[in-house]
Amino acid sequence: MAKSFRVTLKRGLIGTTKVQQDVARCLGLRRPNDVKVIVDNPANRGQIMKIQHLVDVKVEK
Repeated sequence: MAKSFRVTLKRGLIGTTKVQQDVARCLGLRRPNDVKVIVDNPANRGQIMKIQHLVDVKVEK
């Protein structure tokens, strides 16, 4: 089974750049405390790195 990430949006998106808002929306995170399970691949890792200060990431097996 492929690895995946459990991503939780810990902060609101007000005051962030348009790019950061778009990345959060593409990951499916809309409001604080939203949780999504995201498949591990290079594209998703890059998106998580762009908003790493706004999210909490846990690795799932």
